[in-house]
Amino acid sequence: MLCLIIFWGSSFVVVKALLLQGLTPIAIATFRFLVAGALFLAALLVQKFRKPLSPAVFEGKDILTFVGLSLVGVTFFFIAQCVGINLAGASVAAILVCFLSPILIALFSVRIFNEALTRRQFLGLAVAGIGTLVVITGGTMDLGSNSTFLFGSLILLLTPVLWASYTLGGKRLIEKYSPFLVVAYVNIIGGLFLVPFSLAENSLRGILTLSLQAWGEILYLAVTCSFIGYFIWFYVMNRVKAAVTSSFLFAEPLVTVLFATTLIGETITPLILTGGLLIFTGVLLITRK
Repeated sequence: MLCLIIFWGSSFVVVKALLLQGLTPIAIATFRFLVAGALFLAALLVQKFRKPLSPAVFEGKDILTFVGLSLVGVTFFFIAQCVGINLAGASVAAILVCFLSPILIALFSVRIFNEALTRRQFLGLAVAGIGTLVVITGGTMDLGSNSTFLFGSLILLLTPVLWASYTLGGKRLIEKYSPFLVVAYVNIIGGLFLVPFSLAENSLRGILTLSLQAWGEILYLAVTCSFIGYFIWFYVMNRVKAAVTSSFLFAEPLVTVLFATTLIGETITPLILTGGLLIFTGVLLITRK
């Protein structure tokens, strides 16, 4: 998990670097998951060759579950994330995704298991809500002069909802299948569903004209953040509770801010940091046992 937060924390900055080179958010997501999907497909074939008796496909009755998980966890999630990074910045994206996701995972778990929220958890929701408002407005109520940032932040608010749904849905699947098989097909199917979006904006052919630097960044996203990262996530999820695994995400925004300020010169205001601290406090109040 420590390796994972470095991979995923830096991924926001790598996406921003690709955006600065002129790639569109949809193109970045498509190229990343086409490469990642190819890696997972190759790994599935190797695994089947080495262990012929191991399952390499899922049951037909689960196809809709896999499709839904792929759309939520890859296709829609990464389109929203890349668009949000483009409009609001890498640091804000990391704060909203990583701090709000554990809150939603905890709340969804409460709903699923019919548990009641405590007073402390209600207080945590209020504190996190105030922090979220501060972050998405950039600390100013003059929204007219900050409309691009606000729009990007609102798009980014979709990502923790998608990630929480993906995490809990994936945990159910890995009770039936191996984490690797689930991750592999989610990446393959999710990448294929990105292709129509890329075709619609006519960016798919750009894969033939990528610079060496862009290819290096795409491969970094595909290999470390997708191929290795997704396996780590479900591998750990299969051994500990969802809320415990998600708590490691708390450190991810710090990694992102450090990379963003040092590598791409992104600035983060004191008010946004304050909002992030409020959300983090809310997370602790909600998830602390």
